[in-house]
Amino acid sequence: MANPKLKDDSLDLLFDGILRLQNIEECYKFFEDVCTINELKAMAQRFQVAKMLHEGNTYQQIEKDTGASTATISRVKRYLHYGAGGYGLVLERLNQETKK
Repeated sequence: MANPKLKDDSLDLLFDGILRLQNIEECYKFFEDVCTINELKAMAQRFQVAKMLHEGNTYQQIEKDTGASTATISRVKRYLHYGAGGYGLVLERLNQETKK
């Protein structure tokens, strides 16, 4: 269930638009228009950190491989374990696709 503090019509529209993207190239085009390069890189870094935490990597290895600070790694870990479940949902789906 969506966080009621976050949910609104403008976010619904954004997410509905994202769900209509059909491939990585379309994602690049859309997100390049919507986000700054730094915003995209920050989101990508956080997702990579979540993936590496999910795989059992140490903070030191994650910091070395991603350049993320220990504060960022800690924050991602907290959301990975106590957040809304979004990281886990996507990581498990990616893992299932990899196994096919």
